[in-house]
Formats: sequence, structure tokens, C-alpha cells
Amino acid sequence: MTTPGMFTLQEIQTQPDAWAAVLDAVREQAQAWDTFFARGKDGLTLFFGCGSTHYLSMTAAAVLQTLAGQAARGVPAAELFLLPETWIPAHYQISGVALSRSGTTTETLRAADHLAQRYAAPIAAVTCYTGTPLAERSLWTLVSPEGHEQSVAQTRSFSSMLVGCIALAALAGGQPGYLEKLSALPPMGERLMQHSQALARTLGEDSGIAQVFFLGSGPRYGLACEAMLKLKEMSLTTSEAYHFLEFRHGPKSMVDQGTLVVGLLSDVAREAEAAVLREMNDLGARILVLAEDGAGLGWADHLVCFESQLAELARLPLYLPVLQLFAYHRALGKGLNPDSPRHLDAVVKL
Repeated sequence: MTTPGMFTLQEIQTQPDAWAAVLDAVREQAQAWDTFFARGKDGLTLFFGCGSTHYLSMTAAAVLQTLAGQAARGVPAAELFLLPETWIPAHYQISGVALSRSGTTTETLRAADHLAQRYAAPIAAVTCYTGTPLAERSLWTLVSPEGHEQSVAQTRSFSSMLVGCIALAALAGGQPGYLEKLSALPPMGERLMQHSQALARTLGEDSGIAQVFFLGSGPRYGLACEAMLKLKEMSLTTSEAYHFLEFRHGPKSMVDQGTLVVGLLSDVAREAEAAVLREMNDLGARILVLAEDGAGLGWADHLVCFESQLAELARLPLYLPVLQLFAYHRALGKGLNPDSPRHLDAVVKL
């Protein structure tokens, strides 16, 4: 007998195991990806997906460009075959990285075919299943062996593919030692979830929260979008995502006493980002901050500190579990089943 949210909770809680497994997969395949990375040095690498994996593509592209110095973009898969000129400059050497939990999403498969046929682009894939149509189209495939899920909303799959993308970007940038640093993520994820369970439940069950805004800069913007999507999918809550400083340019007009603003704080832009959060606090919003440490953040209503001592990009997956748990508890608090969001299917096939 299943209970509402049983699968979602299990998948959130077992993410650290999936992170460890995908890091092992990257170590095993490291040499095989050298050719793909070499082509990307002189061209443009396009990461693409749909829904959650589109948001993953935005973060993965930012990480590759930062760690390896290779030009990269994260693109909605459908636009690569509907509006390719919008994203692909003329005369560029193109490589494609398809991101897909299932490996069967129609738009992602069509985008891979279009890039291969029109631009002679080699296609790589980061996914959670073997033997899929996407794997058949890809010359390089990284599978997150424990990223598969029974729930519709992506949690474990998303974060494990993110860990895989960070590890691949480190290899592309000639930083093999980065993999060992990433090995610290699974125990940190376990500890973080233990410490933040109560907060996630308290916020999730708080009926005074009517709307939620997620703010992130750089590679954290894609994670802010994913957190927004999880809350929207699971709990049907009004939620939006913005770049930190963009929130001042219009969206802050929405802030009131029923607003929760969630800040995914960076190191580099921390002072400017914190200033935005303090301003929203002054306007009446409650503030949840996720950051490496709590220095100077005592004014926040709620604070989650990683204290990981990891490089800024290496700790990106740590932003996700508490926000996924928040969405899970919010759904249960509203009498919804987070395993089966309204109107949604696990895979979109056209």
C-alpha cells in the first residue's frame, strides 16, 4: 500500500547515494569524454532539455563555461528545431549535450536529430536510463545509475545529473582533482537534510505563505527556476524565479506579508544579493537564505548554512534538498499528492 508522497520523499532522501553513484560513473568514463571536450574548445556547446532539464541545461552551461573556459549555452530543446537561428550563431562549430531523465522526451530527441543533421553536431547525453532512443543517438552517454524515479516531479534525477555535469565540466577544464572534492557531497547532503527537515516542514505547512519567489545569480539562477518548478508542480503554489538584482525591477511590487523570498546566495555576489533580500524583508516579505555560512545574515527569518568548505560550483547540489522538501511538505499540507502532480506526466511524448 502506498501513501501520498511516499515515492517523492524516498527519492529526495536517497539523493546522496545517487550523487555518489554518478561520480563513480564519471570516473569510469573520464577518458571516453576527452574527444567530446576537445571539440568544444573551439566551438559552442549547447546543453538542452525540457522542463526541469532545461533549467539544468542553464546551470550546466554556466558551470562548463566557468570551469573549462568553453563557450556554452543552455537552451529549451524545442527551440533548437523551431528557432535554431536564435541560439546558434552562423559558422560556429556546434556540440550538443542532451539532458533527459527518461531519454524518451520527444522534443529532446527532435533537437538532437536537428543538431546532428543540420549542423553535423556530435551529440552527448546525460540521462538516468540505458537503452533509450536518446542513448542510441548519442556518441557519449553518462547515465546516473540511481537517478531513476517513480514520481512525476524530478528530484533525485535532477540533482544527480547536475553532479554529473559538474564533474564532466571539471574534467573538460583539466581539473581531475575536482572529482575528489565532489566526493564530499554525499555525506554533506545527508547532514544537510537531517538538519533542515524540521524547517522544510514548518515552512511547508505554513498556510500564511501565499506566494514564493526564488532568487539566484549565475549558475544558481537555473537552480532557482528548478526550485520554483518543484513548488509549482507539487503544491500548486504561486511561485516565480528571478535573477537577484532583477527582482527590484518590477517584481518586488508583488511583495507583501504573505510572501516568502528564497535567496540562493553566492560567494562572489553575496553583498549585492543580501542587500536585495534585506530590502524585501523591509517591504514585509519573510526571507529564507541558503548560503555557505551565516556571517552577516542574522537578520534573515530562516537560514540554511552548508558549511561545506567546497568550491562555490562544487556545492551547487546542496541548494536543492531543502527546497524539494519544502515543496513536498507544502503539497501534503494542502492535501495534494506530490507523487502525482495535477495534469502532468513523467514524460512528454508528442
